[in-house]
Amino acid sequence: MTEILDKKTTRRRLHRAWPVAAVGFITLIGAAGFRSVPSVLLDPLHEEFGWSHATISAAVSINLLLYGLISPFAAALMDRLGLRKVVSGALVLIALGSGLTIFMHSSWQLLLCWGLLVGVGTGSMSMTFVATITGRWFVERRGLVTGILTAAGATGQLVFLPLIAHLAGAYGWRVPALVAAGAALAVVPLVLLFLRDYPSDVGLRAYGAPEGSTAGQRVKTTGNSGVRALSALWRAMHRPAFWMLAGGFAICGASTNGLVGTHFVTAAHDHGMPPTTAASLLALVGVFDVGGTIVSGWLTDRWDPRYLLIAYYSLRGLSLLVLPSLLGPTAQPSVWVFIIFYGLDWVATVPPTVALCREWFGVDGPIVFGWVFASHQVGAAIAATGAGAIRDAQGSYNLAWYLAGGLCAAAALMSASIGRRIAVA
Repeated sequence: MTEILDKKTTRRRLHRAWPVAAVGFITLIGAAGFRSVPSVLLDPLHEEFGWSHATISAAVSINLLLYGLISPFAAALMDRLGLRKVVSGALVLIALGSGLTIFMHSSWQLLLCWGLLVGVGTGSMSMTFVATITGRWFVERRGLVTGILTAAGATGQLVFLPLIAHLAGAYGWRVPALVAAGAALAVVPLVLLFLRDYPSDVGLRAYGAPEGSTAGQRVKTTGNSGVRALSALWRAMHRPAFWMLAGGFAICGASTNGLVGTHFVTAAHDHGMPPTTAASLLALVGVFDVGGTIVSGWLTDRWDPRYLLIAYYSLRGLSLLVLPSLLGPTAQPSVWVFIIFYGLDWVATVPPTVALCREWFGVDGPIVFGWVFASHQVGAAIAATGAGAIRDAQGSYNLAWYLAGGLCAAAALMSASIGRRIAVA
């Protein structure tokens, strides 16, 4: 009888994977504070310092580029040093990069703070952080948890964007920069106290792992983390699936973070919409993105992830093609339809992309996804600078919207060309 009760208690006890995922979610929200800053502060910086939109966008581009390029090396470093050291150090860098901007007076200092410091910090705990947690702690519900953790960025956007816009309008751009720094620092104690590297560190298997499975056991790594990241890239480059995933994800980054995330507020303001209204609309993208990404994770556990990517990229492209005709001084119903539709699709691409990386590249999956995510940020960086240049040259963003819509159609075709392999647990 005692043995039966012990078994029932064990079954009812919450698996440690869920608290670890919860800490990861809160951490990503804290880091998202800065992700809300550039789109809102673009015009205030232009007005105070006289820097062109292209110059300010260049700082965002460096940030986005490093956010991706650091990612695979951070994934390898997490294997070597552990999640807590890498993530807490990254949060400190984000805080420094955002906080030090209040002292700047030259554009090169913006490139250093927004670009280098924040880029390295956010890149060290980007989507590879999500892939690492789900790969180590979960066998069942991987897609769902990937969707939930990916949605943390959108949740952070929802929390911070209206706040940043209000503070910038009421007190100037320096106050929101300090708020973003404080949000990142506030999460550091939580990471140090509660985040753990592997289930085996606390005497567990990964959630849903069958008896006798090695899933969730600590894997000892030797050698240089940079060499490991580059070796994983070299192996991945010999498979066409890698190039299709990387190419599609580059377009994903261009059509989200690079274009809409950076320039939507300014583009809407060009049509007479108040910046606070535009920022609130962009925050609503985050509201619907939460639901869309979680549902995408749930679907990834059940459907062919390739078909999901084809649908997501196709629908996103169509929405961007019609956006220029929707913008105006007020948020008309058609704009609300775009916000809902686009929000559901914002980062819904992440769960199926992570699943395909794990399927094709096995134990190297998180690092390979880091390289795929690097391509996402390269696309975002090009779009951030390119859209700013188009705005300076033509006085509107119309051409940027049309180009992004066409590229999304190409991403759908790339996704359709990816084959399938037997899934790797």
